[in-house]
Amino acid sequence: MAVEEEGLRVFQSVKIKIGEAKNLPTYPGPNKMRDCYCTVNLDQEEVFRTKVVEKSLCPFYGEDFYCEIPRSFRHLSFYIFDRDVFRRDSIIGKVAIQKEDLQKYHNRDTWFQLQHVDADSEVQGKVHLELRLSEVITDSGVVCHKLATRILECQGLPIVNGQCDPYATVTLAGPCRSEAKKTKVKKKTNNPQFDEVFYFEVTRPCSYSRKSHFDFEDEDVDKLEIRVDLWNASNLKFGDEFLGELRVPLKVLRQSSPHEAWYFLQPRDNGSKSLKPGDLGSLRLNVVYTEDHVFSSDYYSPLRDLLLKSADVEPVSASAAHILGEVCREKQEAAIPLVRLFLHYGRVVPFISAIASAEVRRTQDPNTIFRGNSLTSKCIDETMKLAGMQYLHVTLKPTIEEICQSHKSCEIDPVRLKDGESLESNMENLRQFVDRVFSVITKSGVSCPTVMCDIFFSLREAAAKRFQDDLDVRYTAVSSFIFLRFFAPAILSPNLFQLTPHHTDPQTSRTLTLVSKTIQTLGSLSKSKSASFKESYMAAFYEFFNEQKYADAVKNFLDLISSSGRRDPKSVQQPILLKEGFMIKRAQGRKRFGMKNFKKRWFRLTNHEFTYQKSKGDPPLYSIPIENILAVEPLEEESFKMKNMFQVIQPERALYIQANNCVEAKAWIDILTKVSQCNQKRLAVYHPSAYLNGHWLCCRASSDTAAGCSPCTGGLPANIQLDIDGDRETERIYSLFSSYMSKLEKMQEACGSRSVYDGPEQEEYSTFIIDDPQETYKTLKQVVAGVGALEQEHAQYKRDKFRRTKYGSQEHPIGDKSFQSYIRQQSETPAHSM
Repeated sequence: MAVEEEGLRVFQSVKIKIGEAKNLPTYPGPNKMRDCYCTVNLDQEEVFRTKVVEKSLCPFYGEDFYCEIPRSFRHLSFYIFDRDVFRRDSIIGKVAIQKEDLQKYHNRDTWFQLQHVDADSEVQGKVHLELRLSEVITDSGVVCHKLATRILECQGLPIVNGQCDPYATVTLAGPCRSEAKKTKVKKKTNNPQFDEVFYFEVTRPCSYSRKSHFDFEDEDVDKLEIRVDLWNASNLKFGDEFLGELRVPLKVLRQSSPHEAWYFLQPRDNGSKSLKPGDLGSLRLNVVYTEDHVFSSDYYSPLRDLLLKSADVEPVSASAAHILGEVCREKQEAAIPLVRLFLHYGRVVPFISAIASAEVRRTQDPNTIFRGNSLTSKCIDETMKLAGMQYLHVTLKPTIEEICQSHKSCEIDPVRLKDGESLESNMENLRQFVDRVFSVITKSGVSCPTVMCDIFFSLREAAAKRFQDDLDVRYTAVSSFIFLRFFAPAILSPNLFQLTPHHTDPQTSRTLTLVSKTIQTLGSLSKSKSASFKESYMAAFYEFFNEQKYADAVKNFLDLISSSGRRDPKSVQQPILLKEGFMIKRAQGRKRFGMKNFKKRWFRLTNHEFTYQKSKGDPPLYSIPIENILAVEPLEEESFKMKNMFQVIQPERALYIQANNCVEAKAWIDILTKVSQCNQKRLAVYHPSAYLNGHWLCCRASSDTAAGCSPCTGGLPANIQLDIDGDRETERIYSLFSSYMSKLEKMQEACGSRSVYDGPEQEEYSTFIIDDPQETYKTLKQVVAGVGALEQEHAQYKRDKFRRTKYGSQEHPIGDKSFQSYIRQQSETPAHSM
């Protein structure tokens, strides 16, 4: 979901590794240990939670989280909670990184000190305010000044304990006075529309006197300020909760009267009571925040066309895509957007075939084929990750879940055995698990995605042609990917492949490590199996599998997934679980007098149906066949005064659902849209609000069958080739080329050097693969030109935006530090560069 700006789409995403916490404060009890978990929050909205690590003051989490960010935010925050079985979990501390500071920590492990959390420091949201100073003539004919303060609305206030009933207090404060007024409470909304005006006398006539009988001249307006405090009205005995404040000095009226602007709420001046640094411990994080500013498609045509013809360039090392792999610091940086772009345009197989063939020609030893971290390896890894995730889930998830739930001991290292454990019993447990995993993998060939099979076919052919004397190379070329880089890593770290929700416990993790090592060796078809293990206990265990039937099963599987022209047969149509989890749904009113209340239900989506049940594992209470989904759209918050709601529209009614947070809501909308995209009766228009009290809230139409009043969003096509934004990927590739411009220039120099000088190569140029200097130079020239043209477009867009953007607007409220920094950068840009 992109944020639309004029002529531009902005995509935000974040990838986080939550490492460990250390030196957390001890629990005030005899045990002193804590049971802690960590949450990831956009401002104060929780979007992810780690597992609980028990009885530790230095908990290790080792969890990864990725999400597309569907809205604007000010802070990416991390809270450490101490779980309490009997009371509410308590917050130990937090790390809050301002959005504009995320680049400082880009992709590097950083220890952050945990900060104290209290109600005065927890702030989000913005306020729309108008101030007007006017002269008023009193009954006695004397002129005095009155200040009109108008609170129009607020947006994005935090939800406290599941609700938000906000009101505002408006205070005129100065050296000698403090006068406060209060708005009405707005129930069940974090975007309240107040539109209330409060009047304050600012200057008084000289005849006015207080009880002290001291006359005084006009007040100095420059010493006065308006303070707006936002509160959540609470029914609890603890009193109302502070949501944030803003302070506006009245001297702003000297610049413009009336003064009207949006403001970000701020913490109280006395907020965040500072403790000594380190008192609360620290948290290790690795954060990669990406923001893509994407133009319309035609801007990218020259660079995109140059990239897409890479498979046809001779030699392929002279192509734009290969050059990207040469200049990037890590091959994976280049592989991710390249694979997505080629998948989108259906060109991934010819491109990977071309770079794989070139790599095989450079390989001297068949035993090292595709073993390095080359561009080919990284591109195939990325393709398998994108095209094969569903295949991986169907094949491995049930067995992995069984291993996680069984908690059987499988330790076969005599040194690690616990008291009372039997080595023979553990070996038998492990052997059964390995057999089960091996069986589901080798029988899954018919389900392997076509795009993976086509790539494996080209690898097999290239390897067999290059090493004609080695009869096994056609197998090892494929097994090095499907076993070594696809199945084995997924078994080893199932949480990274969404096979388990969290990092597994130590015992299960050890079991999965042993299973993964054995499967990897079984799949490698190496000549000497036992010798491939460093540990003697693994070599002894492997004797169980030293039978020809295992090697035959591997070869049959590899033959099937690397056959030319193999296509998924229509018969493979078993239900595939796509997503599941708890959400809240509104009763649909299928019974005429039934209660239309909200209930928590366990939702499951497969490629056949969308169902909900009371709890996980229960029989379904309701099922929607996929072909009956006519549209999946967000639901306006005003419908039920609830955030993160969406609707699944069927022929006879809409099912209204609330997700846990904005990221979950987007994920459900995306996957439901994707799986139902090809339905023939999909709607073109829908109602963005609910049908309540006899009419649609959006268009006021009275009939519950009235046609929708808003066009449906485009959604995501069901085909993986199209479930990618080609322009966004081209923008990412442009950004990479732009950041490595100095290397592109060095590569141009290397081409020139090789063209005119045939002697020993200069060391600084030897890192590049350049097979044809003249062809490579020609492509480099086109890349530099394409990148330069896009750089000019981005610079022009920034200048135009700078001219038309007003500080204090809804998009850039006063207090927006990222925009202040942007203004500073623009004002420092020399005129000639603009």
